Amino acid sequence: MASRHFHLPSNRRQFITGAAALAAAAALSPALTRTATAQDGTKVTLALDWYANANHAGIFVARDRGYFTEAGLDVEIYVPADPTTVLQTVGAGRDTFGISYQADVLFARAQDVPVQSIAGLVQHPLNCLMFRADAGITRPADLKGKSVAIAGLPSDDALLQTMLTYDGITLDDVEVINVGYDLLPALLANRADAVLGGYWTHETILAEQQGTPVSYLRVEEWGVPDYYELVLVSGDDLVSNDPATATALLGALQRGYNDALADPPAALELLYAENPDLDPVVEEEGIALLAPLWTDNGAVPFGTQTDDRWNAFGDWMKSQELLDDAVDIASAYDASLVPGDGATPAASPAG
Repeated sequence: MASRHFHLPSNRRQFITGAAALAAAAALSPALTRTATAQDGTKVTLALDWYANANHAGIFVARDRGYFTEAGLDVEIYVPADPTTVLQTVGAGRDTFGISYQADVLFARAQDVPVQSIAGLVQHPLNCLMFRADAGITRPADLKGKSVAIAGLPSDDALLQTMLTYDGITLDDVEVINVGYDLLPALLANRADAVLGGYWTHETILAEQQGTPVSYLRVEEWGVPDYYELVLVSGDDLVSNDPATATALLGALQRGYNDALADPPAALELLYAENPDLDPVVEEEGIALLAPLWTDNGAVPFGTQTDDRWNAFGDWMKSQELLDDAVDIASAYDASLVPGDGATPAASPAG
């Protein structure tokens, strides 16, 4: 599997960026043409954050039902050989759009990578504190005297400390074990009482499949400010000079995700057609959990971002010394490009 940064499911990596990486990405390939329109539409690329899965269902719906074409776009969707470089390639102009994470965008801005979020794809965190269902844990304070496995990134301590403090204990009250990216194996092998970094929409399903029922605590319910798990990013240049292309893509994605929300099984069939190695059980259970998060159960149009969400999470990162105080949160996103009239149908019973 490819990697997710801040939230660290069981095989994740640390974010690497900066001016040198940006320059290298730019040297590898000239900027993709965004304004020269071919017969089949303006050519753009969309780099995924991970292998194609249920969370990307709306993208494949938008392409297969012609929504990109109707928007005047010729969209190449692909999984990079190294998805950790999405922000660099987008910032360098090598890719037009990419999927990344709210925290990673802020880290990138801190290192002068010219990228920004143009849409919230998943409205709430997927990261969680996960433990075996029979562990007798119902809240963070129940971890006192127990062990918690982490992957070893600075953000792990910040997340765990926030959750514990919110419930009246501290990091000193638990044993923190660095297991690298073997989080789920550590839990299943009883090497830790809990793990921080798995997704409650994915790793929990895998654990169940392997015969270990699990429970979890969502990070935003225990003191961590709510944030967007996945965001769609583009470069500063496109946002400033070609916002119409961004809005066209977002409008098509909005249609695709609304369709996927209304009929998850049909969306998955399109996903399986191009990704036959996917496990239908994992994806079907996953989309049932994920689909409501695309529009916050129909409360907001797909792609919505708010100042409050960005500011609260950015301020928390600064308070945890994950982000320098000088980083301008407002420059990390543009909420104005999402079409404002997109309907947000309620999830079907299947989703």
